[in-house]
Amino acid sequence: MTPLGATVVLAPTSDPTPVEKAVVDGIVGDHAPETFLWIVFHRPDGSARVWYAWTAGGHPLGDRIDQAALAAGYDCSDWFHIGSRHLTKHTRGRVTTDAYPLRPIEADVRNGVHAPESERDGLRRVIDTAWSQCGRPRRTPTHGVGPWLGVGPALLTRA
Repeated sequence: MTPLGATVVLAPTSDPTPVEKAVVDGIVGDHAPETFLWIVFHRPDGSARVWYAWTAGGHPLGDRIDQAALAAGYDCSDWFHIGSRHLTKHTRGRVTTDAYPLRPIEADVRNGVHAPESERDGLRRVIDTAWSQCGRPRRTPTHGVGPWLGVGPALLTRA
């Protein structure tokens, strides 16, 4: 309720952030605790906006997993491999949600699960192809595949 005489002005806006935040909050409520969510809003113009979210307990657990993975030398290929082992994907309209339960990911990192060399080689080929398509072919093949991408807010949201 508003006090007598007070008016509420609603102004049209092209900023989708408040609506996206409300959708993200609803998606978070639909998932189990200790889950990392990668939420993509596909826009009509072909662009996309990514939101990261964590359910209850996900923030500290995700950060601990990232610290352990980085300390153990995990890389991007390991992140794809371990993540895909536990990923569930949901799509509704133009919103895609990738849900990563963090306890199984933590167990994989603790138990030394790594990507097979064939997957690592495949990622190297993708990187080399991307360089080539940008008109900058590599003189030598790619050896590293990039760092562990992260499942916790400290790593994923750093600038």
